[in-house]
Amino acid sequence: MLKVELVSPEKKVWSGEAVSVSARTLEGDLGILTDHAPLLGVLVDGKVVIKGTDGSVSEFNVNGGFLSVSNNRVSILAEATN
Repeated sequence: MLKVELVSPEKKVWSGEAVSVSARTLEGDLGILTDHAPLLGVLVDGKVVIKGTDGSVSEFNVNGGFLSVSNNRVSILAEATN
């Protein structure tokens, strides 16, 4: 399981446990699962999709930012969300 936090300059948008996260970076689309290799990516405009451990699926439109993966923790710092 992944511990995920999605924040914007205004607020914490989503925080919790997830089975997967997908996002678009400068290098292309990413799919992150448990035990993913450490990673730092630059987000481009697009969707971040978080699949929660409870079966829920949350989608967020982001306008740039950063994504960090390390030790089953995913931190997403979005410039703006809507």
